[in-house]
Formats: sequence, structure tokens, C-alpha cells
Amino acid sequence: MARIVVIGSVARDDVVRLHGGFREGTHLQGVWNGPRLGGGASCTAVPLAHAGHDVVVVGSIGLDDLGEELLAELDATGVDMSQVARIDQPSTRSIILVDGEGERTVINVTRTHQDEPPARLMRLGADCVYVRSRRLDLAPLLREKAASSLIIAHLPPCLPEGVRPAHILVTSASDVDADVLDDPLAVGRRVAGDLLEWVLVTHGAKGVIAYGQDETIKVPARNVKPVDTTGAGDSFAAGLVHALVMGKTMQEALENGVAWGAEATQWEASILPAEAVERLLQ
Repeated sequence: MARIVVIGSVARDDVVRLHGGFREGTHLQGVWNGPRLGGGASCTAVPLAHAGHDVVVVGSIGLDDLGEELLAELDATGVDMSQVARIDQPSTRSIILVDGEGERTVINVTRTHQDEPPARLMRLGADCVYVRSRRLDLAPLLREKAASSLIIAHLPPCLPEGVRPAHILVTSASDVDADVLDDPLAVGRRVAGDLLEWVLVTHGAKGVIAYGQDETIKVPARNVKPVDTTGAGDSFAAGLVHALVMGKTMQEALENGVAWGAEATQWEASILPAEAVERLLQ
């Protein structure tokens, strides 16, 4: 199996399940579903650990009681938390609203943010580095790391030139402006530079499209009725990363990512459970 580094957030998700759809400017009825482990790094790292990979998270959490809880919960999954910095800020917390159709809305309440980029990344051996972070100061680290590791990164919310050196960029059609969707590969080249090989755009129930230099690959979504879509995109990424580090083609990796993402929607969880990953690997 592979050595995988995941850069991103570890969070507490506080979940409210709505009785119907989400509507602005009105009173909504719902039920408290309680807290659960979340955050982009957690939601990607844990399924990869369940799949047998050696996974380390690079990120930060607070020095508060919640930080202690999050560390213990992730440690129990087998994810290496030794590179998560403890800083004097509140730990990351989000409110998750899940509507009657299983679609989620995320409200970020607090976010832990380390002032300096994580230079400790350069000390870590890795077959793959997956970036699920909004930080815009990672470029020097990723550019150097790309000489020895596959770099897969989410497209950041704003798109300064050269901000995310990566071999593969991933984004959701719902998270980017129309000009990105008009020519994803051109935008990707500006953001990732000459390392770029693929730009992947997920389209929810419509599947995913991969844009490469010489080909475009489309993979349809699975026909499932979602229970909770929280973390589905991160589960897609975990399935993609798993397949690529196992030597699969991009077509095969996309199909695997779609399968993992669809499976994630069938659970009332932010993170794909171990039993689900075990079934997906069969």
C-alpha cells in the first residue's frame, strides 16, 4: 500500500436534519442529529486508512477540549496525527444542515488557521500528497514536493496564477464560476503551472469530467437516492487517490471515485465507514 499525506482540516460537524427542504427567510423544522467527526482532511484520510494505506494528516487543531476529542477520534481510525499542530485557537467546527432529500449545507462556525505554511511537509516521505486546504501559500512546498510525489489538489476558491502546483486538480462545478467551466484545462494551467496533467470537475448527480491534454473522460454518476451527501466529494477524492496510487488508469480511478462518492451518500455520516470501504474493495 501507499504512503499518503493529506493536507487540510479536522473538524467537528454538528448535524441538524431538516424535515423538508432548505428555504431562506423562513422558519425550518428539524431534528438534532448530534456531533460527528468531519473536516476535509478527515473525510479523505480515514477512508484511505480503512483501505490499508499509511496516511498522515498535516493540519492544525486548537488547544481546547474539542481538539483533544478530535485527536482521539482520528487516532482510533489509524490515521497518523503526529503532524497536526496544536495552536491556541478554537478548533474547527461546522454546522451541517441535511434536508429532506439528503442534500447538505455547511456553515463554518470556527476555523483553526496556522499562520505559517506547514514546512514539515518536506520531511515526510509520500507517494501522494492530497491537498484539501484553502491556504494560498502552499505553492513553494508543493512545487518542491512534486519532484518525488504525485500532487492532487482541490482548486482553491480564488485562483491566483501559480497558487496550486499539482499534477491533478479537482473541483466541483457548484464551487466555481462559469468561466472556469468554459475552459477548465486553461484555468487549471494558470493555477497549477506546467505540472498539470488533469483537471477533474465533479457535477454531483451528473457525474465527473476529466480534462486532459489529449483527451476528455466522462464518467456518469451512480443512480442512488442519497441519505446524506456530507463528505461525498471527499469520499470521491479518496476513491480516486486510492486507485491512482494502486496504478490504475484515470478512467479506472474516476470510476472508483464515483463508486466511493455514491456509497458515501448512503450513510448518515460525514466520513465513509470502514465497513463501506471494505465492501467497495471486494
